[in-house]
Amino acid sequence: MDFLPTLLMEVGSHQVEVTETLIGVGRFLVIFVAARFMAELMVRLQLPTILGELVAGVIIGASGLHLVVPPEAQAQLSGALLGLVGSLGGVTPDTVSSLYNETFSSLQVVAEIGLFSLLFLTGLESELDELVAVGIQAGTVAFTGVVLPFALGTAGLYYVFHVPFIPAVFAGAAMTATSIGITASVFGELQWLKRKEGQIVIGAAVLDDILGIVILAVVVSLAGGGSFTLGPVVKLCVAAVIFVAVALVLSRFAAPAFDWVVDHLKAPGDVAVASFVVLTLCCFAAQAIGLEAALGAFAAGLILSASKHTHDIEAAVKPLVALFATVFFVLIGTGMDLSVLNPFDPANREGLVVALFLLVVAVAGKVAAGWTYTSKEPTNRLVVGLGMMPRGEVGLIFLGLGTQAGILTPALEAAILLMVIGTTFLAPVLLRLVIGGQAEPAAQTT
Repeated sequence: MDFLPTLLMEVGSHQVEVTETLIGVGRFLVIFVAARFMAELMVRLQLPTILGELVAGVIIGASGLHLVVPPEAQAQLSGALLGLVGSLGGVTPDTVSSLYNETFSSLQVVAEIGLFSLLFLTGLESELDELVAVGIQAGTVAFTGVVLPFALGTAGLYYVFHVPFIPAVFAGAAMTATSIGITASVFGELQWLKRKEGQIVIGAAVLDDILGIVILAVVVSLAGGGSFTLGPVVKLCVAAVIFVAVALVLSRFAAPAFDWVVDHLKAPGDVAVASFVVLTLCCFAAQAIGLEAALGAFAAGLILSASKHTHDIEAAVKPLVALFATVFFVLIGTGMDLSVLNPFDPANREGLVVALFLLVVAVAGKVAAGWTYTSKEPTNRLVVGLGMMPRGEVGLIFLGLGTQAGILTPALEAAILLMVIGTTFLAPVLLRLVIGGQAEPAAQTT
């Protein structure tokens, strides 16, 4: 916050504190009101509420009213909003804008807490025996769902659209991952999380995350001009395998120790605090060894899934998910720039053609993965494929890294963004249509 000393000399510290509070509280007010309104609308339309939260983000974000705009979106805040907050805080609109950008990271931290809480709850509600039982199927789905979009996307961009190799590889990599947060939310809402299809998708999404991290490490190295070395990649793979193995072992033996600790705690909030200690410890451990903290959050839920306090943990965590996961999904929507959808702008046309190609490959590659595993029991393979479809925040992370590295053309940036938007919005709708029309999972093939 290097600008603060200068700012404090220009305006009083009290005005700065008042303005920061107005900005922080105002952002939450706008997010929760917009998200709740759209969520209620989606419920009445029999659509997943997460779709409403994403739409709410689009409405209040860079493509809509500009009330909540991520600094990296390169969009200006609403002039009326800047004027209102400035007049209430006794500062200029430029000062409001500077404070807004400097304090936005605090909102992102809240969103991360929401994501981690959601993934923790997903792990907690997962039946470990079922998850292990579908390990081979999940691995097959994950591997196919990574290889097909990556290979087809990269090859198509390079050979058909004549995109340079490194940008083509980066775009292909952006199609590999699955947003476990969006997938888990939709399956949980549709009450398919504990079905075999749900377990396969969640397991595959976790493995997708690991494979995506490995691919990202390689691509970032290539994009940075560095030479490809096998050592760091092997190290990352080994770390991922060890982490998952340890989490599975702890899920068998750590729950009794957790129960013993909770039974001896007397202060209010014992279950919630103890659960979040495990959650943060796993996130820290995952990040420390080069993995994603989100993977640690899911592992924490798995570890405590055998606890006798599971229902109490769920009761403590669900309100946090309802609040903070909403912030996470709304923020995804706020960063989406839908102006790239305008076909009348000549600058958008190349990106739209490439985007259509990427969207088709992104959808087909993941859906096809649903038919690559073997199962003795009838399963709805289309549900599995559709569950793997949303890229969500993971695709946006890839896009952001590519933009920062300066290796993507505006057309390719727009194409990747449209692919992410398309898969993120289509998946909840299609899952609702496929699942909502059947009382029991349809046996499409065994």
